[in-house]
Amino acid sequence: MIITVGGTKGGSGKTTVATNVAIFLAEQGRKVLLVDADEQETSADFTEFRHDTFEGVVGYTLVKLNGDKIYTSIRDLGEVFSDVVIDTGGRDTISQRASLTVSDVYLVPFVPRSFEMWTLAKVEKLVKEVRLINPKLKSFSVLNRVEARSQYVESWMEYLKASEDIEFLDAQLGDRVVYSHAAIRGMGINEYKPKDATAIREFTDFLQKLMERVQNSKQV
Repeated sequence: MIITVGGTKGGSGKTTVATNVAIFLAEQGRKVLLVDADEQETSADFTEFRHDTFEGVVGYTLVKLNGDKIYTSIRDLGEVFSDVVIDTGGRDTISQRASLTVSDVYLVPFVPRSFEMWTLAKVEKLVKEVRLINPKLKSFSVLNRVEARSQYVESWMEYLKASEDIEFLDAQLGDRVVYSHAAIRGMGINEYKPKDATAIREFTDFLQKLMERVQNSKQV
């Protein structure tokens, strides 16, 4: 399965989601490729930290690709790996569009803040355009970096549920310090100690729902 984690706005935690998806899948014994398709190369930096922390045992394979190289390389790589997770960054770029043309799944994290609702329309437009080339693409949204007392969660849930182009995953990823503590060590939140059981439970629930919906969704 080829999963692109992206969107059209920075700051929604796409790299954090992408790296943790890769680590959680690898923990299940799956052969995982993490593709850094973002010019900032944050996933690559994360993997360097991980290489140092675990003395070279990363648990997945990382490649850096961008632009047309994604389109020409991912299909072949998808035959070698159980899962390919592509981190494309937070802009509508050639790299993101190239990734989506060869992906099975498009996962878009949204941070529930009042001034970010306009971003959904841009993502919907992108999905519609890409489906002209890749009609089998399944798109999902998830609330990420949710603050404990956020006043916008309910309105955001209704807003995302109303989308006809992107299916809303009824799961929330909290804005928890374990994500940053783990990231600077190149660790997944399931590997960091002391364990944050709530964060792990949230992410496990999210990933399980994503996998279930990929199998059962009637989007296409």
